[in-house]
Amino acid sequence: MAQGTTDDVRVLDREGPAAGPTAEPTETAEPTDTTTPLPTPEPAERAVRRPALSPSRAADFKQCPLLYRFRAVDRLPEPPTRAQLRGTLVHSVLEKLFALPAAERMPERARDLLAPAWAELAEQSPEWTELFPGAESAEVTEWLGSAAELLDAYFRLEDPRRLEPEACELHVETELGSGVLLRGYVDRLDVAPTGEIRVVDYKTGAAPRAIGEAKAMFQMKFYAVVLWRLRGVVPRQLKLMYLTDGQALAYTPDEAELRRFERTLEAIWQAILRAGRTGDFRPSPSRLCDWCAHRALCPSHGGTPPEYPGWPEPDAGEESPLDRAD
Repeated sequence: MAQGTTDDVRVLDREGPAAGPTAEPTETAEPTDTTTPLPTPEPAERAVRRPALSPSRAADFKQCPLLYRFRAVDRLPEPPTRAQLRGTLVHSVLEKLFALPAAERMPERARDLLAPAWAELAEQSPEWTELFPGAESAEVTEWLGSAAELLDAYFRLEDPRRLEPEACELHVETELGSGVLLRGYVDRLDVAPTGEIRVVDYKTGAAPRAIGEAKAMFQMKFYAVVLWRLRGVVPRQLKLMYLTDGQALAYTPDEAELRRFERTLEAIWQAILRAGRTGDFRPSPSRLCDWCAHRALCPSHGGTPPEYPGWPEPDAGEESPLDRAD
């Protein structure tokens, strides 16, 4: 994997996926359906969603099958941290920034979006405000200031006035030939007039070491497989932008690699199904246990998991804003 530089970003802005305005999507006619229509399902039936694999939950199972169970099957609550909320806030501001006319995408405008974006997030998830006891304005102001620093770092990496993304916070979903359903959210999708695709993901933590880098690239290859299967085009570049220290990591996948990764995802899903039928989600201790919210319930650390609620079927494909933040 190559480490991106500011010069790399400028070259991509001129020649790569963000080089010019995106063409309007071609409209296609709806196929004529000559079959007998199926009965309309009852509302309760429509609410049931087919289980899917998301990059976050796939990475959880790969890291520790028991962690996957806690999150996707037991759905144990995990209190967010201020750092996670800050990441969610920065993602929200960047999405709103690209909704503005290009000439208005300036650092001061992004800073102006912070407080309203936080108010909107707090209204949607009031429990998040509990991280700021007593709603002390000084703490909130300091926290918003740290988010502003991440936005300033973003502007040092690229000039959003030169970019016209096809989409931000794009929901993508596809079914592989084996029947595995993949689902996720792409932070930003840049598409050149020539059809070349760049997948961009913002990270609000420090540039990763070996474990973190592998986990982040796993996520990006997941998106690359989904987009390849949806559009028939292998993304030209997968780009991770680390805002804490202003680094960009760029990677160019190829079709053979994505085919291998597709088989990896299929194998992970089959392993999840086997564990789901038996309840055998084993812990996999590592250094990451120090950051696990469920350590007290883990047998590897003297804990006892809750009684297995049984399979089926977790909806493992829905990622929360906190999942997508970092």
